[in-house]
Amino acid sequence: MVHKGRTATLRVAKPAASSRPTIKDVAEKCGVHPSTVSRALSPAMSHLVAADVARRIRTAAATLGYQPNVTAAGLRTGRSGLIGVLAPDIADPGFPPILSGVTETLGAEGYATIVVDVGPDPSREQELVDKLIARGVDGLVLATVTLNDPVVGHCLAASIPVVLVNRSDKGRKLPAVVTDDEAGMRLAVDHLVGLGHIRIGHIAGPQHVSTGALRRAGFKLAATRAGLPAHNIMMETTRAYTREEGRLAALRLLDRRGAPTAIVAANDLLALGIYDALSARDLRCPADLSVVGHNDMPYVDMLSPPLTTVRIAQRSMGNQAARLLLDAIAYPAGRRQRVVLRPELILRGSTAPPREYWGAMANDRG
Repeated sequence: MVHKGRTATLRVAKPAASSRPTIKDVAEKCGVHPSTVSRALSPAMSHLVAADVARRIRTAAATLGYQPNVTAAGLRTGRSGLIGVLAPDIADPGFPPILSGVTETLGAEGYATIVVDVGPDPSREQELVDKLIARGVDGLVLATVTLNDPVVGHCLAASIPVVLVNRSDKGRKLPAVVTDDEAGMRLAVDHLVGLGHIRIGHIAGPQHVSTGALRRAGFKLAATRAGLPAHNIMMETTRAYTREEGRLAALRLLDRRGAPTAIVAANDLLALGIYDALSARDLRCPADLSVVGHNDMPYVDMLSPPLTTVRIAQRSMGNQAARLLLDAIAYPAGRRQRVVLRPELILRGSTAPPREYWGAMANDRG
């Protein structure tokens, strides 16, 4: 039934006013201008505010439950406060110390990191870089770049700040923080030669990666300079930095005529594979074979025997990469820097004089 002359009124409830505290609420509570609150709560600008005022503002913000609106801040500044980090293998024990250094330094400047695991398929690298750029990251830290990687030119074309860590591109077109790979191999070879080894093998990493290529070249140079004849310098190359690849390469070296009495691995995961190969052949380390690793990744001091290895300053590497990136964000036209860190040989229980050395010493005494 329709009643003429009557008008139905639809009442729409007004949304409740937002109770989320604003920067103005914090400013009023402290009796300061909102811009002062903004500076006090920004890690990059808090030094511009008197220490006691900054403490008072932070206390008030915590009491009110104030959280900065990151999206709005990004629209004002053109920055998101996010940094993308590409990891070659998140399960590799050598990467977390580098990541800790990166996040420590960036976090102190108010940045958060998005870590992406590229995994076993390097063809995804450019796609993942594009996804991070699409999400508005302010810069990238790449631990995945190969010597002739197309992603280098891609990043340059995108005009995004990028720093490489523990990797370098062939043309050195991007800033990078690396270790002195030639010096690291020299430390390892000189140590073994000093113990009396004259047949030394090397298990090299992938040759399309800077660490694999440079450490292989460094090993060969160090062994030659030490006076070892060419037939006593034995090398096997792996397809990946994995324990299994290290095991297979070690077995190939052990099967050679005039097998080495010591092996230098291009990283510690490869060295673990050497231990597996020795176990399979019922050989002992270091009695039958001395082993030197590279990187000093966590827990290699707990192996049996503890691994002698070339230590690289992984956390410092991450710290320095983050600092280079912050510089690149602040000064886009600045020069590309390359930081080379000194390695250190860490002596443990996996190296000793070869059996032949002790036999020669016995004969001399006789």
